[in-house]
Amino acid sequence: MKVVAKIVAANRLTDGETVWLGAGDRWVETIGGAEVARDAEAEERLLATGNAALAANLVVDVTLVDIEIADGRVLPTRLRERIRAGGPSIHPDLGKQSRHGAPHAI
Repeated sequence: MKVVAKIVAANRLTDGETVWLGAGDRWVETIGGAEVARDAEAEERLLATGNAALAANLVVDVTLVDIEIADGRVLPTRLRERIRAGGPSIHPDLGKQSRHGAPHAI
């Protein structure tokens, strides 16, 4: 069964790393650790937290990302977000996908 929901993504200002807003309003480096919004109220809260981090110069490019949850995995619906989550689609030896246990971009 697929669940359609949203998460908040951004890029950390200090190094450009793609990060996701996780539990406790902490930024995490793996998409599986993102806090999932399943309704409009949760989306607004997550986006407000992301925009506060933007105002504090912690992150840039705060974005609500459409996802599906299938078999317990968070899967972005757009290719751009899948690449941001996994790393370059042509170099599996670089980016997040090169790290132990990280999902591949596609």
